[in-house]
Amino acid sequence: MELGSRIKELRKAQNINQDELAEKLFVSRQTISNWENDKSYPDIQSVLLLSEIFGVSVDQLLKGDVEKMERIITEQTQADINKMNTYAIGMLISIIALLITTPVLAFTIGFWFFIPFAVLFACTMYFATRIEKYKKEYNVQTYKEIIAFTKGEMLSKEDQIREEAKRPYQKVLSTILSGVIAAVLCGGIGLMLMLLFK
Repeated sequence: MELGSRIKELRKAQNINQDELAEKLFVSRQTISNWENDKSYPDIQSVLLLSEIFGVSVDQLLKGDVEKMERIITEQTQADINKMNTYAIGMLISIIALLITTPVLAFTIGFWFFIPFAVLFACTMYFATRIEKYKKEYNVQTYKEIIAFTKGEMLSKEDQIREEAKRPYQKVLSTILSGVIAAVLCGGIGLMLMLLFK
């Protein structure tokens, strides 16, 4: 039985209308209606209050909905994994295109190479920010955590503790590496411009 139908059934069994139940839960009547019609789910605090008001355990209240919620969460996580993998591929392609086309375009079209360079750079940054969003949302920061996440796997508790201990060092290393890459790119572009305008 769905949670919404269960709430409706228990509410009617206790001869309570939606307004009275809403008042007891400190929510609007519309919220109760949405729950009963499966348009939304109550939060944890509301579920606890509902079980207390109806005099049933949380397990009895939720019944088959726990499996449904777990399935929805699993499907959402898998969709996010797929998106993150797609963004990673897009970022890799953008970086490769940036590295290959920049020198070629600098020598063939001159100063105007900055236009395609800016477009490719913007694409790279877009993919990078989308990846960062998922990294923060799922709390995956280190290389091992990211690889496990993109495969849809979970690290053991011991591995999670080890990886969390590595995060500060990896952040410092990634900052230094980003600086070196930026310096090499800027230096290469500067050198190309010098050779181009000599």
